[in-house]
Amino acid sequence: MKIELLKSQNIALSKLETNKGQIDGLPKNPRLIKDAKFEKLKKSIEDNPEMLGMREVLVYPHGSKFVIIGGNMRFQACKDLGFTEVPCKVLDKDTTPEQLRAITIKDNVGFGEHDWELLANEWDVVELEEWGLEVPTYLTDSDINLDDFFEESNQEDKDEVFKIVLEYTEEDYNSVLEALKKHSGSKEQIIFKLLGL
Repeated sequence: MKIELLKSQNIALSKLETNKGQIDGLPKNPRLIKDAKFEKLKKSIEDNPEMLGMREVLVYPHGSKFVIIGGNMRFQACKDLGFTEVPCKVLDKDTTPEQLRAITIKDNVGFGEHDWELLANEWDVVELEEWGLEVPTYLTDSDINLDDFFEESNQEDKDEVFKIVLEYTEEDYNSVLEALKKHSGSKEQIIFKLLGL
């Protein structure tokens, strides 16, 4: 299969507009970014602006403007930073609304996952956070003592029994209970299966 490569071109921010649902068959952009993450994105662009040329904003020609299909947050950050133009890939005018919908979502889907043990042992957690990676608190909170989550049972059986105590917010606890109700067996058996032991 031959892949047709789109050429990159710098387009003035004034010629770009976010997807507000102005293209028939394409709902408005569902992505948003919170204040702290937006600041991290801006810092990331300031620190490494050359990365914009490696991951351009995806746009679709619409009237006299270009509608952003992928890269809305980068566009907003560049606008906030005072950029006058950004590198873009212009999608073909014949791209269907179905294809545009798929591109909108697929551009932001992360299919992989991180190896948190590797990240914790071989990468600098402070740098990871500065680069915008959401690092689980158990990797950053040095005050956590895992021994606090394990308790010996007071049973006097031949087999020594241990407990693992998990702490949740009320919302997370209710979510865990709902998930456990979907499986058969005791909670301990279900957790054991989920751990793959």
